[in-house]
This record gives sequence, C-alpha cells and structure tokens, in this order.
Amino acid sequence: MTGAQSLVESLERVGVEVIFGIPGGAILPAYDPLYDSKIRHILVRHEQGAGHAAEGYAHVTGGVGVCMATSGPGATNLVTAIADAYMDSVPIVAITGQVASKSIGTDAFQEADIRGITFPITKHSFLITDPAEIPHAIAAAFHLARTGRPGPVLVDIAKDALSSMTEFVWPEELDLPGYHPVEKPHSKQIREAARLIAAAERPVLYVGGGVNRARAWDGLAELVKLTGIPVVTTLMARGAIPDSHELNMGMPGMHGSVAAVGALQRSDLLITLGARFDDRVTGKLDSFAPGAKVIHADIDPAEISKNRVADVPIVGDLAEVISDLNLALRDVDLPDYGTWVGYLQGLRSRYVVTDFEPMSDGLLSPEYVIKRIGEIAGPEATFVSGVGQHQMWSAHLLPHELPNRFLNSGGAGTMGYCVPAAMGAQVGLPGTVVWGIDGDGCFQMTNQELVTCALEGIPIKIAVINNRSLGMVRQWQTLFYGERYSNTNLQSHRVPDFPKLAEAMGAVGLRAETPEEVDDVIRQAMEINDRPVVVEFVVHKDAMIWPMVAAGTSNDDIKIARDLAPAWEGEDL
Repeated sequence: MTGAQSLVESLERVGVEVIFGIPGGAILPAYDPLYDSKIRHILVRHEQGAGHAAEGYAHVTGGVGVCMATSGPGATNLVTAIADAYMDSVPIVAITGQVASKSIGTDAFQEADIRGITFPITKHSFLITDPAEIPHAIAAAFHLARTGRPGPVLVDIAKDALSSMTEFVWPEELDLPGYHPVEKPHSKQIREAARLIAAAERPVLYVGGGVNRARAWDGLAELVKLTGIPVVTTLMARGAIPDSHELNMGMPGMHGSVAAVGALQRSDLLITLGARFDDRVTGKLDSFAPGAKVIHADIDPAEISKNRVADVPIVGDLAEVISDLNLALRDVDLPDYGTWVGYLQGLRSRYVVTDFEPMSDGLLSPEYVIKRIGEIAGPEATFVSGVGQHQMWSAHLLPHELPNRFLNSGGAGTMGYCVPAAMGAQVGLPGTVVWGIDGDGCFQMTNQELVTCALEGIPIKIAVINNRSLGMVRQWQTLFYGERYSNTNLQSHRVPDFPKLAEAMGAVGLRAETPEEVDDVIRQAMEINDRPVVVEFVVHKDAMIWPMVAAGTSNDDIKIARDLAPAWEGEDL
C-alpha cells in the first residue's frame, strides 16, 4: 500500500472516529484513501478551528482528538491550538503534510519547519520521510498523547512518504526510549501525606485540572467525605466536586472567590492535586499561602516544586494517588476541622459573587445573562467559554454540579477558543446540549466555524455577550491606565450585526436587549436542535468581574469591588 493508505489504516487501528481538518497540496495524498475510510472527516474553515475542535472532542470523550492540515501556513495555523492543548494537558494528535523530503530545508513552496516550531509546545514530534515508519509513529503518537500527563503530539509526514509504496507492519510493541511515566505513587510518600493531614489544623484540598484529566472525581468525593477538608477548585477543575457541596469554597485566583482565596492564604496545609501553582492562582508567589506546608501530587514530576517547594512530593496518576490516600487515611485519627470550615463558610456566605441586577444603565447585566443561561440549560449541559470577563463570570455563575461539563482555555487564554471547541464537544457528545459563552471580541476570531456546524449538522448554541469592547482589557484600562481606552472599543453593537451574520452562515440568529427577552431567546435556542444558534445579548460595557487580585500583588490584597477589600474576620484562626 501507499504511505497514505498506511496512515489511514493506522488511524483506524488506534480507534480514530473523527478528524477535523483541511486538505492542501502536501497532505493531499492522505485525503484520497480517507475518502473510502469509515473515519468521519469534518471540513473546517480554518486550521485553528480544527485544533480547538480536536481539543473539545478530547475533553468530553476522554479520548484523543485529531486534527489534520497541510504544510506551511496550514501547519502554522495549528500552532495556537497546539500550544493551548499543551498548556491545558489536552491529548490531541496533529497530523501535517510536509514538502517532499528532498525539498526539506530548501525554502520550498509552502515549507515550514513545523516540527521545530512546535518543539517547545508538544510532548513529542515526529518528522516522517520513510513510509515504513508511519505505523509506529501513529501508534506512538496516540500512546504519548494520552498517557502520563496528556498533551499534544505532532506527526509531520513528507509528501513523498505519503505517495511512496510500503509494506504495512503494525508494531507489536512501541520503541520509546526514556518514556516511562510513573502511574503508581510511592507508598512512603502516601504515608507521609497522611501524617501531615492528621497533624494539620487548617488543611485545604487545592484541586486542579489534573483531577479532571485523570477522571478522578469519585475518588475526590470519597476523600472529601472521609476527611471533611474544605476544597477549592481551579478554573480547570470546576465541577470536579459540585459547587453546591458544603465544603466547596469555589475557585481561587485572580478572579477567585474570597472564600477560596482566603482558604489558601490562611491554610497550614495545601493538599495539591493536579494543580501547578499557576501565577493566576498564587498572585505574588512569595506571599502565597505563607503558613502552609505543601503536599503536591501530579503525574508530571517537572511540575512538582517548580513554583512552590513541596514538603511531600507525590508523582503518580491522580486516580491512583487519591485511591491510595483514601486507603491510608481510613486508619488515621483525623482532627475536627469544624472551626476552620465554619470560618470559610462564613466568608463564602458574606462574599457572594452573584450579587447583581438584570440591567445597568439601560443595558443588560452580563452576569444576569450568563446566570440565566446556566439556570435554563441546567447542570447536565456542557458549557464552553471564550476568554476574558465572560470566562470568569461563567466560572462563577454557571451550574458546576457535574464533572467535565465546563471547557475553557486556561493556561494559554486563547481568544477564539469557544466556537470551535464547542463544535468538537458537540461532535463528541451528539444529542446533548452544548452552550458556548463567548465575547464579541472572541467570537469574531473564529466564528467562521459556524459554517462548518451548519453544513455538518452540529447544533451548538453560542451566546455572544456583546459589550462592544474587549472587556477584560477595558477593565484593566479602567483600573490601571486612567480610563485611557486605547484600541479596546469594538464600535457599534450593530457592526457586525451578529444575528444577520449567523443567518448568513446557516445558523439561527437571535438577539436580546431587555430582561424580558432573555429567557425567551434562551428557550428558543434550547428548542432548536437541527442547526447552530447564535444569541446576541447586548450588555453594559463597563461591567467588571469581581473579586480581583491585581497582577503582581499578593492574594491578601484581593478586592471585592473597586477600592473595596473584604473584612477578614477571624484572622487569628
């Protein structure tokens, strides 16, 4: 068979059901056998859309998302999505065509060293010039993407390798020297962690996105029930434990809840599960959780003690770590954390993030809109957000009651993530409700994928929170740049006319400008399941996301509104 046929056969053998991509000259040989394959190929309108769709698909299915592009600009258009997947530990495989092997390095037409470009943002990358290497490369790529700390893998294949004849040989075993991810944690470290937990008075479970990637929700629920220790869930871990749980203090960080930030700052022990002490959580690092010892469990040893030195480092798969920790703690006499929990619950009840009115200055409140979407769609829906203020409101106000129902770009903060990621999530969860919460700035970066959704029968629902500005940047200009709004004004809320734009791309376009219209358009969108829907909500441009810890400052300097700090009752705990 040809190298291209070998590629398609290999993809079928590793269980690929869907590929998001666009053909072009260098990858074209692969598209010919793909025509006869059972693999569904979804023709996107931009390669970045293919990458984010692969992320969304991987997130909701727990499998590996696949995107495909041609050489040169096709491959470089995938870079943003690959970087996004790398930052958020999303398992995707990006397959790219490359110019013929004899032309590599000659600056041939549509040549780009995509392997070199993506070297820092992939778990591994392959450049294939011999068609005989294709089966092993594909098998290895999928193994690497989904094992250990998940992440993106690139397979770049020269055009002549795709066109040449080869003998197909599926590898009996993978040759991956040096790749031996540790899954089972060391029992000594588990025992030491249990000892620290038993000695702590103000412990906190600091839960990160690794718990979602490991699908370790049941073990986490058991750990919380067993210990009674309060929990904070990072942006990437929303829903890992229900927000309604009495011990869930919410999301920590720059725009975290007062209770979550206070829990970390006043803790004497951080039980860190799959989190990486990101700067958006820690604020000024040397003032973060100053009195706390640290247990840090992660599948990636490079993350442990990278930003904060761990007193007890635990390397292993989080499902295994939490299971072993639960087993160890059953034989330990744990103290009563009632006073500590009561203090945090007091903070949570005093500083509620949901204090807002339906309208402000004659325009809709964005908080009201997002909360109503969550209430009407319900916690069973899957929510995907763009990046900015609407992302933070979504993190606080949507019903995060079930795991793995909230997708967003955390580490990279990629504007344009929402629409294509929602598309991928909908493909991975056919017949379910998928809502995208996007800003008017983010939406204008990748909304062309609505065409893909319309033609492929992918009925996502997108809420465009239209404040006619780049909202988060405008908020910073308001607070830190003397209200000098340099290049953040996106002009009139009728340019573009979002409902008309949606209709032109084969979607249904709706608009709400008053509280009375909000529920009606959301319910209309919920009833449409044969094509995508875009609902524009015209909102007030000066709404701000609070609480907020200014960049580079201590978490102790959190503000609940402009120039207004919480009163830290009970500081002597």
